[in-house]
Formats: sequence, C-alpha cells, structure tokens
Amino acid sequence: MRNRLFAALLLIVIAGLLLRLYDLRNPILDHPAWRQGDGAAIARNFFELRNNILYPQVDYDGPPPNYVELELQIIPYAAAQAYRVFGVHEVFGRLWAIAFSVATIVILYLLGALLFSPRAGLIAALLFAITPGAVFYGRAIIPESAMLFFAGLALLFWLRWLTLWQRRELVWSILFSALAWLAKPPALILLIPMVAVACVRLRPRPKTDWLLSALLALSLVPFALYFNHVQAIAEWHWASGITDKHVVPTLLRELSSPAQFALGLQSTLALLKMLATTILGPVLFGALLVAALTQRPPPEDRSRSVFFGAWLLALCLYAFIVVNVERVDYYLVLFIPFACLYAGGALDHILSLTAPEGNRSWQAGTVLVAALFLTVYVNMLEIHPYYTWSRPVFAAATELRTVLEPNTLIVMGHYDPSVLYTIGHRGWEEDILLWNVHDMTSAIAKGARYFVAVEVPRFKANKPLYRFMQRYRRVTVRSGWQVYDMHHFAVQSKLR
Repeated sequence: MRNRLFAALLLIVIAGLLLRLYDLRNPILDHPAWRQGDGAAIARNFFELRNNILYPQVDYDGPPPNYVELELQIIPYAAAQAYRVFGVHEVFGRLWAIAFSVATIVILYLLGALLFSPRAGLIAALLFAITPGAVFYGRAIIPESAMLFFAGLALLFWLRWLTLWQRRELVWSILFSALAWLAKPPALILLIPMVAVACVRLRPRPKTDWLLSALLALSLVPFALYFNHVQAIAEWHWASGITDKHVVPTLLRELSSPAQFALGLQSTLALLKMLATTILGPVLFGALLVAALTQRPPPEDRSRSVFFGAWLLALCLYAFIVVNVERVDYYLVLFIPFACLYAGGALDHILSLTAPEGNRSWQAGTVLVAALFLTVYVNMLEIHPYYTWSRPVFAAATELRTVLEPNTLIVMGHYDPSVLYTIGHRGWEEDILLWNVHDMTSAIAKGARYFVAVEVPRFKANKPLYRFMQRYRRVTVRSGWQVYDMHHFAVQSKLR
C-alpha cells in the first residue's frame, strides 16, 4: 500500500513539474511582466551590487542604491546565488519558483492525509499539480510560490502539533509561519484558521494556552523587524504605500455607509470570475462547489469544520479588504490550497461511497485518465494567454543592451520594469507625459546618459520635452523607439 501511494505521488509530482516547465525560457516580458521585472532586477542587483537579502534593490529611481520596501526576497536571493555559479539568467529565478511549487504538491498530500485520508491527500496533491494558478504562478519570478510553500509547512506542523502534542512540531510551525509572513504578508490570514482550530483542540488542555501566544509573538517578531528595516532604507515604499494609499482608504469608505459596503461586496463578488478561471480553473471551482454541498464532517470531530470554516472566512475577508483594491488574479492564490484540500476531502468521501479503496476496475481508471487529460487541457487554455510576450519589444530592448554604453544610466519613457531589466541598464522609468524638462536636466545632472522613448507618440505629445531633446544626438536603432545620447549634442543643422 505504501509503495503504491509513493508511486502515485511521484507521478503527480512529475506531472506538476512538467506543466511548470512549459515555456521556461520565456523572457520575463510574459505575465506578470511588471512584477517579474522587479523580481529579476532585485536578483541581478543582489549579484552585482550587494549580496544581502535585507537590502533589495530595483533598477529605477536614479543611480543605485535604490532600496525597495517589499517582502523578503527569497526567490531573487536564491537566484542570485545560482548566478555566481552559472551566470545571470532569469531562468534560475523560475527554477527556484518551480522548486517551491513542486514541493508544495507534497505538502498538500501530507495535509490531505492528515485531515482526511491518504487518498484525499493524493487528490489534493493532484489538484494542486494541475490547477492553472498553481501551474503558471508556480514558475513566475514572484513571491507566491515561496509563500504557499512556507504557509503549507506552517499549517502542516501546526496541525501535527495539535494532533501529537510534541513541542518540536510547534517549533517548526513557528519557524515556517515566520517565513510565510516574510515571504508575503497576505499569508498572515492563516493565523485565523490556525487560532480557530487551536481554540477547539486546546479546550481540554488549558495549560497549553501559552504555546498559542508564543506562536503569535515569535512568528511575528521577524516580520515586524524586517519591515521596519526596509521601510527605513527604502526609496520605494510599495508595501506601506499600497496599504496606506489604497487598501485602508477603500476599506474606510466601504465601512462608512451601507451603500458603500454594498458596492464593496458587489465588487468583491466580481472576483469570482478570476477565481473560477485563471486561478482555480473551472474544474476545481466546480469541485469546490460540489464539496460545499456534499462534505459532511464527522460529528465527533468539530475541529476540522472549524478549521475550514475559519480559513474560508479569512479568505473572504482578505478578498474584500485587499484583492478588491489590488485586482490582480495572483493575489487570489491563497485560495488554491484551501480549494485543493477541501475538494480533495469531498471527492474522497464521494469515492468511498461509489468506488471503495482497492477498486481496480479498468473502466473507472480509463474514465479517470480521460477526465484528467481534459482537465489539464481546459486549465492550460485558461492561462495560455499569460505565456505570450512581445517579440518586437524584446528585440528592441535587447538591441539597446548592445548599442548603449555598458553600465550607464538611462531615462526610459515607459512604465515597465521588465523592459528596463531587458535593456540591461539602471536609471529612471517615467511616464513620458508627466516627465518635464526640469526632471530631465536633474536626471542628467545625476549621471543619466541616454533617454529612451518607448512610446514615441506620447513623447511627441509632450512638446516642451520633445523640443528640448532635439538638441541631443539621436542613436540609430532598428526599432521605432527614439534614443538620445545626452553626452553629445546634435549637429547645428539639426537644431534649426
């Protein structure tokens, strides 16, 4: 039996790995280009500038250092260490993301086996291996795969502690919880189901309440120290900026009146489309609905229903408060492990009623394989557009990498860190309509050598800046971009 379980899990892991290796060598111009551009730049700057995970730097906002307030950059830092052996290539960032995501498949199996049964664990692992959001964002240079990995381990050891009552399980849970919060702050929502299930399990053991307090305190200390540190050194305050300027004001407005609250709920419900397509996929989303109707927890064990109920409540609150403001689908990946485990338990229950363990009917196996292939096909269709990237933009950016003088600062008239990263230069990325002559002269004084107008029509629409830039020599490039060398003036005839 154990050998069959191991073989089945191994096949699931291999399938998940192969799906995540699809288009591995794509430039980081594929989705989500902006976020991957930051991650790839931070990794390269760890390698080239300062190899300290506590000092993440992006490429924009002038000459380095350009420290940024973001979560602990686990994947970029790991990629930077690979660069020291193999050279700089963003594929190593993707390989680290894949490693975390594939390892999470095993964690989902262990969680499913602990909560339900080994068969439920295999179903949960399989669902995570093929779910579109887990597949695509499990190979992108963003923090989601590391967050899910450490969050899964935190939940696993927390539940093991509540089952085995061994202190070492609690210690591991505290460690992995701290890493999960550091990997990305939204993982903090898992405190709600963790505390809820502990309150149920700890009732017969009131003297162990201090252990619950220890988890909360010890796991949050590194989080508080790290974000206090990066907030003090950063020029770009992404984490606190998004919270203070977008999330909190929106929440206060929604709580100010019943009408605003209703609008907030309506906007949150609209997120179900993203959840049902590119994150969970239609099959898992449907299975989750079936699970909600068919799952019946054993009456003698309330803790499991409390755990999943509190987890779902935390996810809904998170969607209403955060994702409702930052409406990008990868903010919903925290729904994936919940859906896989909950649906896995329900499907295991249905199978126990219709096809008990040990059933070797070849008809059932054939139907299962066909359904699996159909599910994978549908899932990959949902995320297929995410793999596309602009070949003209990539060609133009890589041409500039060879044309421009190495290690010079540039001003790029376009918002997209992935393009600046592909050009291979640091400097400024700005909205070309808002960037003015004073801004340009200030950048030149700080060492800017080149100006790159990616959006030429918008550049020409900024007439004062366009006239000012004509005094500088144009750099000949094959693309339609306009590039100016601000260390050389144009010939007099071109100024007239």
